[in-house]
Amino acid sequence: MESVGAYEAKTHLSRLLERVSKGERITITRHGVPVAVLQPFDSAQNADVKSVIQELREFRKKQNLSGLSVRQMIEEGRR
Repeated sequence: MESVGAYEAKTHLSRLLERVSKGERITITRHGVPVAVLQPFDSAQNADVKSVIQELREFRKKQNLSGLSVRQMIEEGRR
């Protein structure tokens, strides 16, 4: 994986994006310290929105506040 300085990345972004679209990964550095990685987009990592919402609903069903209100929890957190 190649490293590119932030200034060079800004100056040559379109060229870098072309390389990334061909499968290359590029690390962007600032003063020699890695700060970002340009890599090809992986659509497989994006979850279906409807399934994520369903998972959140299932998670919420399992949570119990033991009769406490939000106000009571806020006040408890202030102690």
